[in-house]
Amino acid sequence: MSLPIRRFPEAPAPPRRPAALPVDLLEEILLRIACPADLARASAACATFRRLVADATFLRRYRSLHPPLLLGFIESVSSGFQPAEAPHPNAAAARSVACPADGFSFDYLPPTRWNWNLWDACDVRDGRVLLKSSPMCMMGYGGINFPELVVCDPLFRRYRLLPPIPDDLLASVHVQQQNFPSFEAFLVPSGEEEDEASFRVIGRAHHSIKSVVFVFSSGSGLWSVGTTWDDLNLGASILLCRCYAYGYIYWKVMRANKLFKLDINRMNFSIIDLPPHYDERDVIIVEAGEGRVGVFSHIKFATSVYHAIQEKEGNIADGCQLEMITHLPASYDFYMVGAAEGYICFVGFPKDRRVDAASFSLQVKTLKIEMVCRMMFQSFYIHPYFGYPPSMSPRRI
Repeated sequence: MSLPIRRFPEAPAPPRRPAALPVDLLEEILLRIACPADLARASAACATFRRLVADATFLRRYRSLHPPLLLGFIESVSSGFQPAEAPHPNAAAARSVACPADGFSFDYLPPTRWNWNLWDACDVRDGRVLLKSSPMCMMGYGGINFPELVVCDPLFRRYRLLPPIPDDLLASVHVQQQNFPSFEAFLVPSGEEEDEASFRVIGRAHHSIKSVVFVFSSGSGLWSVGTTWDDLNLGASILLCRCYAYGYIYWKVMRANKLFKLDINRMNFSIIDLPPHYDERDVIIVEAGEGRVGVFSHIKFATSVYHAIQEKEGNIADGCQLEMITHLPASYDFYMVGAAEGYICFVGFPKDRRVDAASFSLQVKTLKIEMVCRMMFQSFYIHPYFGYPPSMSPRRI
């Protein structure tokens, strides 16, 4: 008698591996990761992610869709970069930028023509730092305060020394015939440039009755005259709080109800009137989204920030009549230092002198106030540094 054959159930088939996502679909998914630090972490998940996120075309698209992070402040060349500190949400990304291995420093800059390394930061924008150096007597070019200028990319330790403004160019606008007690230089926002490595620098020589704009282009390597205003009639007034919005540079005229405005595309000046009570305020104009303009004002060392949002074509003085108030932390005395990338920046001097000075940001869209980092020195002259994690940052020089 034969024994019955024992049958065992068949083993289940192994689960099918899901089909790989098409590269173009995967790219669209990764482009929707809003935080650059999160994208940097996602790129470490597998070789496919890492290869895609490292692609130059992908990174250009990503940077065009997502603004850079506020990573910290540059206080001075000697103190260097002060990264955002926990619990600030960008603290981890800031640490990666401040890491010595990534070389965020200024020790590679050349000595100045006066044979000392006294470079001072005068503007920071789009990952570049513009620095100046002036002789001890602060006089040059026959009595004009024109410093030596250099633009650097601190992440990649690259720099470009700008040539001096030629004498014949100065003579063409009669600058050598007058005493210009003030000269400032600043970077033009990269939104005005097609190439990520291209940049422009504006130098503005200022006199009580005249203002002259010179423009340096990295493409040509030359200075040119942008515009002049010969009947300025501002007397000994000082221009403060330089800011940028929608292709215009604005300055607040000190102790006056006026803004000084430069159209950087058409290269012409104009004056904007402010309400009567704005004479003692610092004023910053910002892009508020959807074509609107934000007017933020602040009285030095106070804790109240006044702000109004209006249409870009509207009259700024009229819009200021509808201003609202946001209060800063009461334990500090505040000084408004500038604005960039949707943030107003402040330095706070503690009322308790045992506490360090600190930098703060006020987000234009949400009015959220955050402490960014402590400051080594109690200085008014600090510059916010915005950027991406080093693996996502382009060369800027």
